[in-house]
Amino acid sequence: MMISPETVANIRDAMRVEEVVGEFVSLKKRGVNLIGLCPFHNEKTPSFNVHPVKGIFKCFGCGEGGNAIDFLIKHEQLNYVEALKWLARKYNIEIEEKEMTPEESATHDLRERLFNLNAFAESYFHEQLFAPEGKAIAFSYCRERGITDESIEKFRVGYAPDGFNTFASHAMSKGYSKELLVTGGLCIERDNGSLLDRFRGRLIFPIHNLSGRVVGFGGRILKNDARAAKYINSPETEIYRKSKVIYGIYQARSAIANQEMSYLAEGYTDVIAMHQAGVQNVVASSGTALTEDQIRAIKRYSPNITIIFDGDTAGIKASFRSIDLILKEGMNVRIVPMPEGEDPDSFARSRRSSEVLTYLKEKSSNFITFKAGLLMQEASGDPVKLGGLIREIISSIALIPDHLIRTLFIKECAEVTNMEEEQLVHELNKQMRNLRIKNKEATPEELPEPRRDTPAKQHGTEKVPLTEYQEYEVIRLLVNYGDHNVGIKLPDETTYESTIANEVVKELDADEITFDNPLWQSIYQLYKNAVNENTPLPDSNILVHHPDAEIRNAAVNMITSPYQLSENWEARNINVTQEKDLLSEALDDVLHSFRMRKVEAMMQQVHNAMPVAETDEERIKLLKKYHQLLIIRSRLAQHIRRIITF
Repeated sequence: MMISPETVANIRDAMRVEEVVGEFVSLKKRGVNLIGLCPFHNEKTPSFNVHPVKGIFKCFGCGEGGNAIDFLIKHEQLNYVEALKWLARKYNIEIEEKEMTPEESATHDLRERLFNLNAFAESYFHEQLFAPEGKAIAFSYCRERGITDESIEKFRVGYAPDGFNTFASHAMSKGYSKELLVTGGLCIERDNGSLLDRFRGRLIFPIHNLSGRVVGFGGRILKNDARAAKYINSPETEIYRKSKVIYGIYQARSAIANQEMSYLAEGYTDVIAMHQAGVQNVVASSGTALTEDQIRAIKRYSPNITIIFDGDTAGIKASFRSIDLILKEGMNVRIVPMPEGEDPDSFARSRRSSEVLTYLKEKSSNFITFKAGLLMQEASGDPVKLGGLIREIISSIALIPDHLIRTLFIKECAEVTNMEEEQLVHELNKQMRNLRIKNKEATPEELPEPRRDTPAKQHGTEKVPLTEYQEYEVIRLLVNYGDHNVGIKLPDETTYESTIANEVVKELDADEITFDNPLWQSIYQLYKNAVNENTPLPDSNILVHHPDAEIRNAAVNMITSPYQLSENWEARNINVTQEKDLLSEALDDVLHSFRMRKVEAMMQQVHNAMPVAETDEERIKLLKKYHQLLIIRSRLAQHIRRIITF
């Protein structure tokens, strides 16, 4: 089924880009717009802008942009229909659908079936926690670990019965296919074709994505079995990528954004225990090695992170790689070691909330103090070992992108190690040079290709179309000011008022000029049709919601700017002339430049064609064409066709 145009219109009327983006990115007010760290590329300073009035987002770092639907498609990896349904759920809009093609239905249904299966499994496991078997085994375990009823509901903790195929049988009785249960990772197909429940006999922790949908599960064993793993997770599926998911982020995201800091623990119960102790801004890596995608997911809500380590030196040292990854992402890292023999779960359960909060605050230290102190103890006065450990510390500092912070950490490292600061700076520069050399090893194939929707630049001997920049400027003027009025004074002193779009279409049609860039021609055609048919001109709202993604992206790029005037200027009566105040001059210059360049390009084409003309008749025809173009160019050079008065 496909969503009806009326429903799509209702969804677009209701959606607010700042509300949709705000579900996934921590945004701060800047003038009339909002700004945050881009979720589509790694950046240290915010360049991701949300324009509530225009209904769009735009990153001036990586170039991504669009409306709320585009954001969901790119960020949540949804298709167009899935994004519309997401918005319909958010804004409580009833969906009216029409028939889908078989291909569209197949693509859409797989992900939806997996999400629906996981939602069903989450409810089933949660209910089983309170069934006789679950109460006796799993619920009693929750009580022993101090997991409250509130936390059970908040994190939707559940229990998978200890039968070989109890869940599989129940799911298939409800209409879920054997193939889907295997594809979703909830069951395993045995050699004889029968199904085996993956999580049987385990306490279940559903894993949610940023929008709150269940993408997978973690299961903890509840019986003594030396042959079985203590924890298992769902396998990789179409909707579950372990490297991209961070446990507890859905429950913690608001607290992280509000407190501008996150805590990173290791396991499911660590997160739950900390929440119960009043630490709501905590997430966990679920026992897996931390990845760049997971770090970026946390960084969207705050660049400040504190890692909570178990009181185990070996475990802490094994996690130094994670610290380096976090530093490389430009985050501010602090460390809180648990007392020896404790983990965040046991620590939080055995103390009052106030004690937990005080400990986390007072015992946290920056990564350099912590790492240096730990490694210096290990060196034990051995100069060779000490030199190697200092290099290891410097290698972490070299990853920090901020020059000032690197400088401050070098000073601190000098104090902790009793080394001369100059020596450490020398080692730092050496390691940074090595990093730069390593980062420049990209092959030509890895370089980004030029964007289609901006004027190309000339590289080496590669030539760009002569009129590319002028074409872009004409379309940009139409997109931003097509419906604005200007006054026209002709050579005979008569005057009239017209829109920018009317004048552009009239002037270009007079010389039968078209655009070489097919994207610009498509946008121009929208305005030309409106002018010729006397229908409303396309405005920016129509263009940023156009069905053609290329047109949407081009419009977003043309109506956004990385710069905006400070509100203080207006308050202080500082007037700054903007393009919209000079539309008459802009229209005149843009049209004249474009037509002149276009005529020159056409003359060049005719000139190149004459030497290879096969017949005299063809050569004469080309000469006449060339002569006509000379006349047009001469007229354009005089630049007296009309005068724009306002």
